[in-house]
Amino acid sequence: MTDDATAPEELEGLVDAARRWRDADPDPETRDRTDAAIERGDPAELTALFRGRIAFGTAGLRGPIGPGPNGLNRLVARQTAAGLSEVIRRHHGDATSGAPGAVIVGHDARHGSATFARDIVDVLTGAGIAATLVDQPTPTPVVAWAIRRLGGVAGVVVTASHNPPADNGIKVYWGDGAQIVPPIDGEIAAAIGRAAEHGNPPGAGDPSRVVRFDPALLDEYVRRCARPPFAPDDAAIGAMRVVTTSMHGVGHELLHRALRAAGCAGVTAVAAQAAPDPDFPTVAFPNPEEPGATDLLLDLARREGADVALANDPDADRLAVGLPGRDGAWRMLRGDEVGALFAAGLLEADVEAGHDPSTALLASTVVSSQLTARVAAAAGARFAETLTGFKWLCRPAFEHPEWRQLVAYEEALGYAVGPDTFDKDGISAAVAFVALLARWAHRGRTAWDVLDRLARDFGAHEQRNFSLRIEGSDWAERLSATAASVVADPPTALGGAAVERVDQPAHDVIRLFLVGGGRVVIRPSGTEPKLKCYCEAVEPVAPDESVDAARGRATARLDRTRDELVGILTAPPS
Repeated sequence: MTDDATAPEELEGLVDAARRWRDADPDPETRDRTDAAIERGDPAELTALFRGRIAFGTAGLRGPIGPGPNGLNRLVARQTAAGLSEVIRRHHGDATSGAPGAVIVGHDARHGSATFARDIVDVLTGAGIAATLVDQPTPTPVVAWAIRRLGGVAGVVVTASHNPPADNGIKVYWGDGAQIVPPIDGEIAAAIGRAAEHGNPPGAGDPSRVVRFDPALLDEYVRRCARPPFAPDDAAIGAMRVVTTSMHGVGHELLHRALRAAGCAGVTAVAAQAAPDPDFPTVAFPNPEEPGATDLLLDLARREGADVALANDPDADRLAVGLPGRDGAWRMLRGDEVGALFAAGLLEADVEAGHDPSTALLASTVVSSQLTARVAAAAGARFAETLTGFKWLCRPAFEHPEWRQLVAYEEALGYAVGPDTFDKDGISAAVAFVALLARWAHRGRTAWDVLDRLARDFGAHEQRNFSLRIEGSDWAERLSATAASVVADPPTALGGAAVERVDQPAHDVIRLFLVGGGRVVIRPSGTEPKLKCYCEAVEPVAPDESVDAARGRATARLDRTRDELVGILTAPPS
């Protein structure tokens, strides 16, 4: 069966590709699904499964579980491991063959994760590279930490993070414990392509070549997370009432162990979401940023009279924070609010400990709030602004080992707290945040007091982010054209504030700086036909007015900015 859009010879080529894939596939389930797709002969289905290949980038790869090179399956996992093996051997030669556990491999609790992880280890060891398999579902930050702890050359985590239940993915880390950056990502992608030409890569066939991950390392990780980068008030932490959710992911046990080790006695979890469940039955989308995802958490916080509510995403590398407002109503904080609280609190504690602020480092991305930069400047601390993606955020700490990283964060709920964390870690960040709340409580302050103080000192910073979908098959070209038009002919004002200057920190990122301190950042999505827009308005707080009044003005300015920006970005080309 064909349709008008698919020529018979094109369909025949797709069927041939499907048969070649089936013959190499080690998994009987996906082989059967491939046979069924061949029998149906649906051009759209065969094109989706067997034309092209799932892209490997700086965050690894991620996509739906299913047959073919465009999905996540055992053959894709094995070919990915073969490509990684080639690059590791190129950079490290034979040094990895005798190294104990040169590559640390972990996985979450999603469908297929454990099997994919074992396949990856099989291919690595078959290539002569020693591998350590974390043979239980484990948070991503554990693997990132273990790479440095064990002196590994790389790490792999099988996880789709906060994606829907039907997805899975593979994250790759290098020996520095951070996500890979160019040119390593390109080398691995090219090597995967070469490996795919040979079908199913060979494995070791010898389980004895796999290094056992010592469970005592989990105890060590917990102890590390329980020690925030400042001297906490033990009594104040002991009085904190904390509720948590792991969002059906793998963070529950280690988060609770770390909180208890830090002195928190009153910790309660959302019971329905505590155990790993790959179907994520209580949430439509297992991402704490999504509307409704934290409803059960906030309901529990209200019932328990908690001081703070903490949510990890399913692989526990992200952290969302909820707090009761002065009116008693609970809400989840924006990532930029948590980032500002970390910046202010950690800097204050660092200075009080007698450290020179000029050696302290704060970092955030080009799409995160500018407030952190202003906090750092006022304290005489170092500040680094990086491109989006956590792979970039810890590079300044690598480049300047003489600086002490206090926090690196992105607005999408990712935080690396302390000088020895080089990827986002939702468990250590959770403990550090609770310790800060306890510190402030001991001094008669709340997080809201700190945010109000920052607003009076630096202006009320409010943010609003949105995406604009571009329809049509030519969406990539239209995204580029729209971005180019903004650079060539930028607006003179947005939201009532004049545009002061325009710059491009990267070829696909445009920033418009506004008089008064506001900013708009526009960038295309790397995976979807969308323009992502990050808007920030800043309003000074007069001595005789409330902070809320200034925030209200900033919010109104953001409403105007969004409406005007949508009009500019959707206007037909002149």
